[in-house]
Amino acid sequence: MSGNFEIVNMDMKLGSTLKIKGKIASDAVGFALNLGQGSSKVDLHFNPRFSESVIVCNSLDGTWGEEQKDGHMCFSPGSEVKFTVTFDNDGFKVKLSDGHQLTFPNRMGHSHLSYLSIQGGLSITSFKIEES
Repeated sequence: MSGNFEIVNMDMKLGSTLKIKGKIASDAVGFALNLGQGSSKVDLHFNPRFSESVIVCNSLDGTWGEEQKDGHMCFSPGSEVKFTVTFDNDGFKVKLSDGHQLTFPNRMGHSHLSYLSIQGGLSITSFKIEES
């Protein structure tokens, strides 16, 4: 059973790396990781969509921005996953477990992130924020 995971008072500064480990549900159609200031202010929306074999990244500031798509899909239902998100001045670097890296700009220019949520078919087994 997949649920939602949410932290609303996180302290993630520029230069930090978020490390996530989890398991994707066998019936999952995808999952979404959101990092930002809150549920309506999302600096990074990271959304692997299994049905489309694409990873979508976006930002939300009241309304969604333009989607950035990457066709490198290394996630699959029922699998264990491990990936990292590094937050710096240029934006976000998401490093996938197979070494592939996606980058997404820091469109809102925030230097501190207080919100993390994971929704959909990913159950978190561990997460850690490491400062540089």
